[in-house]
Amino acid sequence: MKKFFTTLSNIWKIDDLRVRITNTLLFLLIYRIGSYVVLPGVNAAALVTKDTQGLAGLLNMFAGGSFSRASIFALGVMPYISASIVVQLLGIAVPHFAKLQKEGESGRNKLNQWTRYLTIAITAFQAIAYLRSQITADQMLIANPYFTILNMCVLTAGTMFVMWLGEKITDKGIGNGISLIIMIGIIAALPNAIKTEFLARTTGAGGLITFIVEIVALIAVIMFTILVVQGTRKIAVQYAKRIVGNKQYGGVRQYIPLKVNAAGVMPIIFAQALMFIPATVAQFYPKAASTGILMSLSDWTSWEHNLLFAILIIAFTYFYTAITINPNQMADDMKKNGGFIPGVKPGRTTAGFIDDIISKITLPGSIFLAIIAIIPPFASLVGVSSGFARFFGGTSLIILVGVVLDTLQQIESHLLMRHYDGLMKTGRIKGRTGGTSSLGGAQPAI
Repeated sequence: MKKFFTTLSNIWKIDDLRVRITNTLLFLLIYRIGSYVVLPGVNAAALVTKDTQGLAGLLNMFAGGSFSRASIFALGVMPYISASIVVQLLGIAVPHFAKLQKEGESGRNKLNQWTRYLTIAITAFQAIAYLRSQITADQMLIANPYFTILNMCVLTAGTMFVMWLGEKITDKGIGNGISLIIMIGIIAALPNAIKTEFLARTTGAGGLITFIVEIVALIAVIMFTILVVQGTRKIAVQYAKRIVGNKQYGGVRQYIPLKVNAAGVMPIIFAQALMFIPATVAQFYPKAASTGILMSLSDWTSWEHNLLFAILIIAFTYFYTAITINPNQMADDMKKNGGFIPGVKPGRTTAGFIDDIISKITLPGSIFLAIIAIIPPFASLVGVSSGFARFFGGTSLIILVGVVLDTLQQIESHLLMRHYDGLMKTGRIKGRTGGTSSLGGAQPAI
């Protein structure tokens, strides 16, 4: 414990790290203040915050409650995430975008520019849908076109401002700006959820012992999630010796860390989007929704819903891992840099070897991810309140764990570069192992 507090004090001794942490907290504070600024024309006193469910509940969670409060940041960064996914998929299907991905820094800048343009278009479309569906007629003159145009511009500007805050946190803060913004939005609901569950247990059924058991179970689930997020399979890579003048290069063994859950949280998001289809169909066909499989699939606590949800997560994990990690490119990079896997021929054989390992580790990773995703419905069935149950797994927990671990690694690297002891005794980064993303997993690099 003494060493831990010594490490915390060392953080503030590093001027650059202290400034970065302060900037990050300041930008996050600006975001949280803006999430309570109501759209112009909406009567804040008459605005009743309702418990959003389904897709609206997911968006409200990512936006930190701004969605249900009709805030200027109501759409959050979800349009940007959607645009990023579309551009990433275009890099696979469209040769022009695939070429840009291989052009280095200039190509990334062009792709970022396309992502911003697409974000504006998606935000404008979602803003109109949001104004028509979420804001009721007693709060504004919904038929007034000026109101719709004004707030469409405000919501679009709000999303772009949140994007700007995320970029500033990445540049001037401790990194992972967009991920930190989403994490703060999710974690903002945790204190109220714990308070509600505590009062429900102490004043109703269960008592204090039940509440303590729930907290212990939550800690156990968090530890299990950390195990899944941090799990890696290392592949040994040997580099040939090169003598340039009087210096020797290469000749050392390094490792490619392949993550067990390389897809991150994206399979859960994709699967959740598809699981909202039965509920949407049920709204148009009420009679069909009252009986049969459609009713079961619309109930998030039913075994049919959770079984299909788990199968979709496993399928999307394989799909997203396939488009995120390219074994052929990894084999080509190794060959260009004079590297090889001991006992494996360079080229196609190496690519096949890496692809086989990825396929083997993706199966347990996808199953673990599916288990984590379906824990909240089971927690709700045993009596945990819905607001507190969602922190037992699913999208929110994986994002929280992933972002916290990435942030700790960022701070760890600053401490180690200045010869201080890090925050974590294990899992230190040695060399360059590739970029990480809390939302989309990791892309190993050679």
